[in-house]
Amino acid sequence: MYVCVCNAVTDCQIREAYCDGACSMRLLRQKLGVAGCCGRCAPCARDVLLQCRQESERLESPAPVTAVSVDAAEEAPALEPVAVAG
Repeated sequence: MYVCVCNAVTDCQIREAYCDGACSMRLLRQKLGVAGCCGRCAPCARDVLLQCRQESERLESPAPVTAVSVDAAEEAPALEPVAVAG
C-alpha cells in the first residue's frame, strides 16, 4: 500500500529500507523522502517502522524452551501395529 503519496513510497519500500538500516524516521526521510513534503504520511510510516522493529525483536528473542518430563513421555499410550491386507 502507498504510505507516502507525495513520493510514491510503499510500505514494502519502508520495510526494505528498515532491513537496509533505516531504523528511524530521520533515516527513512533521508533514504526515501518519507514525511519530507506534506507530512501526512508520518503516522503511517511510523507505524510501519514500529511493526518492523517489533518483528525484528520477535525474531531475535530466543524461543521459550518447553521441558517434557520423562515420566510424561513414558505415560503416553503406545501405538499398536496395524495389519495391512494385501
